[in-house]
Amino acid sequence: MTLQFSLATAAPETIDSACILVGVYEHGVLSSAAARVDSATDGLIKRLVDAGDISGKAGSSNLLFAPAGINARRVLVLGLGAQKSFDAARFQKVNVEAARALGRVPVDGATSYLTELDVSGRDSGWRVRVAALASDYAAYRYTATFKPRDKSKQPELATLAFAAGDDARAGLDQAVAIAEGVRFARELANLPPNICNPAWIASQAQAFAEAQANTSCRVLDHVEMEQLGFGSLLAVARGSVNKPKLVVLEYKGGSEGDKPYAFVGKGVTFDSGGISLKPGPGMEEMKFDMGGAAAVLGAFVAAVKMGLKLNLVCVVPAVENMPDGDSYRPSDVLTSLSGLTIEVLNTDAEGRLILCDALTWTARTFQPQAMVDAATLTGACVIALGKHASAVMSKHDDLAAELVAAGEETLDRAWRLPLWDDYQAQLESGFADVANIGGKSAGAITAACFLSRFTEGQRWAHLDIAGTAWEEGRKGLATGRPVNLLVQWLLDQSKK
Repeated sequence: MTLQFSLATAAPETIDSACILVGVYEHGVLSSAAARVDSATDGLIKRLVDAGDISGKAGSSNLLFAPAGINARRVLVLGLGAQKSFDAARFQKVNVEAARALGRVPVDGATSYLTELDVSGRDSGWRVRVAALASDYAAYRYTATFKPRDKSKQPELATLAFAAGDDARAGLDQAVAIAEGVRFARELANLPPNICNPAWIASQAQAFAEAQANTSCRVLDHVEMEQLGFGSLLAVARGSVNKPKLVVLEYKGGSEGDKPYAFVGKGVTFDSGGISLKPGPGMEEMKFDMGGAAAVLGAFVAAVKMGLKLNLVCVVPAVENMPDGDSYRPSDVLTSLSGLTIEVLNTDAEGRLILCDALTWTARTFQPQAMVDAATLTGACVIALGKHASAVMSKHDDLAAELVAAGEETLDRAWRLPLWDDYQAQLESGFADVANIGGKSAGAITAACFLSRFTEGQRWAHLDIAGTAWEEGRKGLATGRPVNLLVQWLLDQSKK
């Protein structure tokens, strides 16, 4: 069920709601809304704090049922942690925990007063947007490949209102569009590879484009790509019976003749490693190797739904990397679309081989004013930054700074790594213009260095999202990152 969001202006003690959400800091410090509820209920919340039932610890929650003195049937009290260290990241986490706690309460609607909390440097629109996106993230359920279940007799949360005035309306509208993009990305990435193959990605993009104004979709098949000279991309796809697709979405929300912004996303719908076969344990997670494709598609969905006043293209090279008698091999030399030849030293470094042709084609076809690719590209990036930050690499300081700032604004954080020419020597080959790997050291950087050879003359940045695209563990789901970051970057560009 998709949550429906709205704004609410009624006071917490008078609003008629199945459940209201208020916050309490550690050491018994009540938020403004909690204090008003406490006053109307003859000190109920303070008594529970004094008794130790409500701790205020971050992430904790307490449900109060039918308290006398207010119109709401329930009050969900959320712990906010220490007031002096309450910041933007804590605000986001509290709203995620609030939505999870609310999901366990048998109500179909609720009103949150957490958006009234003071967050340093953030306005009401930001608070509503972050709260709505956090709530939608927590409410998401993957059900596509489960046996259909009987509808629950218990009410399920369908509507959530946030306490804020009309000045937060733009933030709410943005949240609705971005949430749709994040869900699109998460659902696509969570699907198993026997469903979500290159043809499936193409069909989903086509279906979206057909339903939207100013939006079109073109799909290049393997025959067209062979005629055009996509030698690197097609080599990766050779071992699979599922033929590759180049999915191209265009949105014309800007002026005629304005150069578009371009997203390119790695769409390896399953990565076995090819001949350089991956170890068996954990290989099931390689269905998430199209997380970059999912993210750029999700960002495209959000931008279209938001009606941004700019032109945007989204290009997804979609392939499978499988071992077969026709698979490409270590020591093969490929001729890319750019004309550069590539010595294959490892067939599991395939993402850069499909991206290099896609980046070349995108630059030639659209002459974009800026091009950003997103890819679950290297395990080295996970070692460097863990699961918390995506990596940004670019030779354009201004573009890198814009992306990092967009990540800070949305809490979809990224960290810049160097892209110095010093690292290019690691990609030297005795048999081709460039090797597809650069050895054990600085693996995330040398992968970006490889891509940089195919983006000369372009304002381009690379996002390595190998650590952020999905959660760890057998039940880990796709996160939809970095949809938030990419959409914020587009928002910032649209205001220039």
